Amino acid sequence: MHKVKKNFLWGAACAANQIEGGWNEGGKGISVMDTLHTDLSHGIRAESDTPYEDEFYSSHKAIDFYHHFKEDIELFEKLGINSLRLSIAWTRIYPTGLEETPNEEGLRFYDQVFHCLKEKGIEPIVTISHYEPPMELAFEGGWCNRKMIDCYLKFCETIFNRYKGIVTHWITFNEINCALVPFGIRTALGTNLKIDSPENTESLRFQGLHHQFIASALAVKLAKQIDPANQIGCMIATMIGYPLTCDPRNIIAAFQHEQMKNFFCPDVMIRGKYPSYIEKYLQKQNIEIQKEEGDEQILKEGTVDFCSFSYYQSVCVNVTEEAEALGAGKAAGNLIAGFGVKNPYLQESEWGWQIDAQGLRYVLNLFYDRYQVPLMIAENGLGARDTIENGKIHDPYRIHYLQEHIQAMLEAVEDGVDLMGYFPWSVIDLVALSTGTMSKRYGFIYVDVDDEGKGTFKRIAKDSFYWYADVIRNQKRILE
Repeated sequence: MHKVKKNFLWGAACAANQIEGGWNEGGKGISVMDTLHTDLSHGIRAESDTPYEDEFYSSHKAIDFYHHFKEDIELFEKLGINSLRLSIAWTRIYPTGLEETPNEEGLRFYDQVFHCLKEKGIEPIVTISHYEPPMELAFEGGWCNRKMIDCYLKFCETIFNRYKGIVTHWITFNEINCALVPFGIRTALGTNLKIDSPENTESLRFQGLHHQFIASALAVKLAKQIDPANQIGCMIATMIGYPLTCDPRNIIAAFQHEQMKNFFCPDVMIRGKYPSYIEKYLQKQNIEIQKEEGDEQILKEGTVDFCSFSYYQSVCVNVTEEAEALGAGKAAGNLIAGFGVKNPYLQESEWGWQIDAQGLRYVLNLFYDRYQVPLMIAENGLGARDTIENGKIHDPYRIHYLQEHIQAMLEAVEDGVDLMGYFPWSVIDLVALSTGTMSKRYGFIYVDVDDEGKGTFKRIAKDSFYWYADVIRNQKRILE
């Protein structure tokens, strides 16, 4: 029988910039995410330096959790989750990132959110930086500027002290490895560089990522000093790539893909040093990371306690001429577009994301075998168009997706993986990161708002809500 720990975290996930809204309320400053406007005609997000009145910014109101959090948390309690992964908006606490003292009104907002969660028996699992650094810092280079480390640590110290004893599980950066993919230059590194800018070089990505590694390691030490009970984790976007064929060239290419996309960041954050394959890569690419004396010791002393990751899909890696013959076209997705090809054995979602539940079992075994630290599935879900039928939302496609992935998760536990928790994306409908729209829905709870931000904002539990509640309620069948 498949078993999970008795203290297993049956949760769900969300992020501040995708649910809160209230973008300029309560003393909040402008974040990088606040300047990404939504091109509704193409279903994509575009960059600007500041919000303009004649453009639409879906995250400015999102699902208005800022004003609905009490109502929403009551629904979360009915869902039966014992934990919620969420983030703290940096610019609610330090509007520009440069202030010496925090914004008390922003802190009070999260006081209320955490109090409501605790009252309902839901433990907050907090991501410190989830793709929304202050825009003011982006104008100064974002994470490519080393001064960002001090601004981040000031933010960390404030929230570690404020929520001591309330929050004990922290994640330093969301999907930190996204800094190395084209998708992540602005959201992950908080730079003010355009995607097609000649300044947007690979060396800047590595430099910004190095500063995040140092910031994370210092945050780990700070968190332990403030409260020894704190547990700190890294968070990786898994970009699993199988070799398309058994041609040895594809085997090697897939292995190198694994190293660069999936292992590099956790190797540094869990093992405490740069791996040799990255040192060789940087040397071959003539990239020199600017490091300060003591950085190596900081990385060594600031390793994380657990590894969390998002998992949505897998792709295939191919460097031969066989893809076309096999009918394997380019794969779709936030992170893998451009290097992945379709797996002919898999089905895909409406947005072209390949559905591979066994890939989750593979990832869990792969990471646990390599790192031997507790793992957490921080995101896993299906984006789909949901429709209301007689006041209800029937989403069997989402139930099927989650059912298969939970089964694969339990098989990995049976394999011997030490798994802390499972956090489907998402607890409630939110603004999809890839499109900036509401029509690509992930939540267990439907929110009546459309892509233009219009609607009643009424909350309706979907069929998947009741299904997941039953999974959690009947967990005794799979508990020790």
